[in-house]
Amino acid sequence: MLNRWSILFFLLISCCIRVSYASAGDADPLYRSCVNPCISTGCIGEKCFPHCNSSSNGGSVNSPWYAQESLYLKWKQSDCLSDCRYYCMTGREKERESLGLGPVKYHGKWPFKRVLGLQEPVSVALSVLNLLMHFWGWLSFYSLLQYKLPLKPNGTYYEYTNLWHIYGFLSLNSWLWSAVFHSRDIDITEKLDYSSAVAILGYSLIVSIMRSFHVRDEAARVMVAAPLLAFIATHILFLNNYKMDYGWNMQVCVVMAVAQLLIWAIWAGVTHHPSRWKLWFVVIAGGFAMLLEIYDFPPYEGFVDAHALWHATTIPLTYLWWSFIKDDAKYRTSDLTKKVK
Repeated sequence: MLNRWSILFFLLISCCIRVSYASAGDADPLYRSCVNPCISTGCIGEKCFPHCNSSSNGGSVNSPWYAQESLYLKWKQSDCLSDCRYYCMTGREKERESLGLGPVKYHGKWPFKRVLGLQEPVSVALSVLNLLMHFWGWLSFYSLLQYKLPLKPNGTYYEYTNLWHIYGFLSLNSWLWSAVFHSRDIDITEKLDYSSAVAILGYSLIVSIMRSFHVRDEAARVMVAAPLLAFIATHILFLNNYKMDYGWNMQVCVVMAVAQLLIWAIWAGVTHHPSRWKLWFVVIAGGFAMLLEIYDFPPYEGFVDAHALWHATTIPLTYLWWSFIKDDAKYRTSDLTKKVK
């Protein structure tokens, strides 16, 4: 029954998700008539941006690399295009609000209010909390294996130790770049965020296959992982070096997400694992949380949108997920040590 509902639910997700390449806001002639002159002159009315034509220390942007401002200052200070778009957007939104019109997206994103230079401060904070939750989960998993469960002379009894260690590292990497991307949306941070997300999603699919089908032999693991790793690497190279195809990337991510959640759901339905309820909860709740990605709405007070709420839901689910992983380590270790005795 569970896997039937999962199939229907994720077919609904894959049918409903659409990628927009242009938005109503950036197609607005009034918005464009603000941005284009701003880029040329560096000013919007009386407000001017010195770094449109020069660096913060007065050096020309065309000067040699050693005369340019430091990478940190460049990161902290928005570039000309970003500032022009932001202030033209906020000005246009005030005009729309005075006319009784609702907010619209600009360049694929809702109009957010910056805080301390952060473009999406709530998403940044929630990404950091997710990162910390994964770090706590991985650290507690490591401590459990090394200090609380019995060990073999050559390592742990738990056969999936290294797989989960790699999963923890990729999760930390993914949430780190999520926080960076939401703080500063530029080409390099977008690519790092998308690439990291694809990497953890693809690796999670590999882990779901390994654990659900009890793949313990190293040769069998290589046979399972090699084609998937090759596809993931090729896809990441495609996004970074050929074309950032949002539509194709969405299709790839949906297929990988649906596949692994179905694998976990089916395994939870047939296994007698003592913590299978945690697995069911994560699969079902995680699926419903994805509705926030479909039911998109403007940010409340310019800060909290559906995507930020989705980040919020993953925090408790991450806690429960690492709790299941630790329970699985205890379960498998107990079973294996009994067989040794």
